Amino acid sequence: MSSSSDQVVIPMLQRHTNDLPEMIAGDQETITQGAVLSFHNICYRVQVKSGSLLQHRTVEKEILSNISGIMKPGLNAIMVPKGQNKSLLLNILAARKDPSGLSGDVLINGEPRPANFKYHSGYVVQNNVLMNTLTVRENLQFSAALRLPTTMTNHEKNERINKVIEDLDLNEVANSKVLSRGEKKRTSIAMELIADPPVLFLDRPTTGLHISTANTVLLLLKRISEQGPTIIFTINHPRYSIFKLFDSLTLLASGKLMYQGPAQKALEYFTSAGYPCELYSSPAVFFLEIINGEFSAMVLNREEEGREVSETEELSKGKIPVIETLVEFYLNSSIYRETKAELDQLSGGQKKRSSAFKETTYITSFYHQFRWIVWRFFKNLLSDPEENIFQITVAVILGVVIGAFFLALKHDCTDVYHRARALCTLTIFQSLAGLLGGKSVELEKLFRQELISRWYEVSSYFFGKLVSDLLPRSLLPIICTCVAYFLIGLKLEAEAFSITVLTVLMVYYSTASLLLAIGSYQRLFIAAVLSTYYLLMLGLLGILLTFTPLPPWLSWLEYFSIPHYGYLALQHNEFWGRNYCPELNTTESSSCSNYVICTGEEFLTNQGIDLSPWSLWKNHVALAFMMIIFLTISYLKLLFLKRSY
Repeated sequence: MSSSSDQVVIPMLQRHTNDLPEMIAGDQETITQGAVLSFHNICYRVQVKSGSLLQHRTVEKEILSNISGIMKPGLNAIMVPKGQNKSLLLNILAARKDPSGLSGDVLINGEPRPANFKYHSGYVVQNNVLMNTLTVRENLQFSAALRLPTTMTNHEKNERINKVIEDLDLNEVANSKVLSRGEKKRTSIAMELIADPPVLFLDRPTTGLHISTANTVLLLLKRISEQGPTIIFTINHPRYSIFKLFDSLTLLASGKLMYQGPAQKALEYFTSAGYPCELYSSPAVFFLEIINGEFSAMVLNREEEGREVSETEELSKGKIPVIETLVEFYLNSSIYRETKAELDQLSGGQKKRSSAFKETTYITSFYHQFRWIVWRFFKNLLSDPEENIFQITVAVILGVVIGAFFLALKHDCTDVYHRARALCTLTIFQSLAGLLGGKSVELEKLFRQELISRWYEVSSYFFGKLVSDLLPRSLLPIICTCVAYFLIGLKLEAEAFSITVLTVLMVYYSTASLLLAIGSYQRLFIAAVLSTYYLLMLGLLGILLTFTPLPPWLSWLEYFSIPHYGYLALQHNEFWGRNYCPELNTTESSSCSNYVICTGEEFLTNQGIDLSPWSLWKNHVALAFMMIIFLTISYLKLLFLKRSY
């Protein structure tokens, strides 16, 4: 394992200095292998409301109190008792915690973290966030494409991918999609190691894994740490076979530091503090029991103070604050003095810089990010051909059902209203079809993780999702419309058919955009407003079918209804220029048997629709405007998404 003084520059990091022209001074200094991460007087406070609803007050609560320590190359474990925030310190060190209420310094090799630290470091979340429809190799290809410079050739990137696959023992499943939990965890780690980060953070990497699988994961991490990187992770109750792999151990309880030093010296340290570990007991579990105040299986050894067993019972009842005792003992220990000396040496030469550093530009261009995001979405879309065939089949059947209700309408005055009802039904079904196309863009955990790690810009993801997810789904309403169009016997003109398809797509996209906006604002007031609007819009659809005019005091609602504009456009397109009584002249039209109306213009006038061309196209303009508004709402939500845990 490399020592902390090794200064072997990672080539991948070195090239960033040329690719990021807007980096501030100090960011251009490369992070080296053997990076030493130190944290100095870390405090974290939150505002807590207390009291009744009418007389509530806000008090400040300290979650972390003056936490200091050093993480060197190797395996650095952070352990916290149950019921407390196990990931808080990890997220602070990884620059992924909201800085509000945070104070203290985090240094890399004695210098402030660069603005692009989140990009250069790796972070593996507790729950595996992978595109399960992609193979292991395809997931790694996506990571390499966005996290490695475009100056690297495909051959060099593939070599990096092959090396990571070999390091993580993923050769046998490299081209597989169905993975076990352990294989998913190793794949998540591999996606971060693609960038060869000097510091790798992991949030509880063994949670949910079988004992043997957890051992395998930690053994692989140990082997990787011996190649140079600093690996920092949280962990719950590890077995001894895992604990013995740790290089350093950090113990926290109630926001205070109980121990921070070599893991293999921890047993000796707690023995000297009067807490000897019983034979066959797991050291890690033993430490957590001590700092959590659980003494049922422990015997205190305080011979020098002459304490009796009865006093042990008093301790268990909380008469003597165990945490305060351990904090005081740690501050007076030789381990703390050695750590403090190293911390002072690291912080002594640091250059002052504002903690609110600006974000840097991305390593790849918008087009490069967009292209690979589209590639992944299409891979995901095409990964389940059975599902795609099923959806196409449903679209055909739906078109047949609509066409069967209005099969082969007559081209005469008796079926004018039936023809209008057919158009209304088509509008309704395409509005409902938008439910399938409008999916939440913010709730995808994968997107959130990659956004925080700055793999790509929000705009690249947003437009990539629209192109590769929303557009392909528009094939379904087109298929349904084509089937129903010719079964019903609508206007057999190329221009009329094209306008019908365009109108149906505009209705579909507008509705899907509304659902995107609703999904992006879950648990917020605006989500309730948009949902209410959508339900109201669906209610107006039923009124359209009955041709019952809205009361004057509600007539304004139709101008906010997506189906309303679609229905008006379809009516204008279908009825304009049609004559359903060609054998009669205008003065004789009223003598038509079962007279309803004989010309399309009469019907449009009767419905209050203007006959000018603008009367047709203004509906498309309104739909486009509504679609842009809803998409803008979705995009702004993503743009201002909280980029911390």
